[in-house]
Amino acid sequence: MRLTIVGCSGSFPGPDSPASCYLVEAEGFRLLIDLGSGALGAVQRYASLYEIDAVCVSHLHADHCLDLCDYSVARRFHPDGPKPPVPVYAPAEAALRLGRALGADPAADAQQDADPYHGITEMFDFTTITPGVSEIGPLRVTAARMNHPVQTFGFRLEHRGRSLAYSADTGPSDALAELADGVDVLLCEASFLEPANGAAPLPEDLHLTARQAAEHATRAGVGQLVLTHLVPWNDQSRTLDEAGQAFSGALSLAAPGLGFVLD
Repeated sequence: MRLTIVGCSGSFPGPDSPASCYLVEAEGFRLLIDLGSGALGAVQRYASLYEIDAVCVSHLHADHCLDLCDYSVARRFHPDGPKPPVPVYAPAEAALRLGRALGADPAADAQQDADPYHGITEMFDFTTITPGVSEIGPLRVTAARMNHPVQTFGFRLEHRGRSLAYSADTGPSDALAELADGVDVLLCEASFLEPANGAAPLPEDLHLTARQAAEHATRAGVGQLVLTHLVPWNDQSRTLDEAGQAFSGALSLAAPGLGFVLD
């Protein structure tokens, strides 16, 4: 199983990275986890857009899913004709909400005979995610609800005795520690830094600080922690330092193009 960081910028694309997108490969099967703002262009550095076998979407915030709209265009209007639909595993109402974003025509939606999906369901075969275990290609995928204002799923992927967990977006969460229990690699969001003296308190149940991400990794006993969802205005060296105070294992920051082989 191989993980490639396509995009790791938190909340919006940064100058050096698209928003969230990760490519997982096993036995020739290619799975994208999230396809956030700006990620579709970068995906093409690592795989053909027409060789993606499935997509998992953690939640329906734009920085994790919006480029599915552009991806549907790339598949629908290819010079050789429309490409076959790709399986997309996503929270409820993903097809409707992404279809409306693709169409962006309230007047058309108001017509009784309008297609509220604007053709997106012709390019993607949507399956609603529920907590539990499923098989996606050769991968065993466990989905669990995270602590975020909208319905959000973290994922655990297993293949031939190796394991990878992805937090998606979450505040402090017992479910994350359980999902990541003993994994080889935890790809965990670290959107916040610890507030300085006199600073306003951080929002609750929204995101993790780098230190909180590290605390979850320590609690779960993971082999390696990779911090992601790195908001462009944060000091990345401080992010790494704060996480290092709470996690003694292998620790790194996500970066576009960074790869991990779980062999």
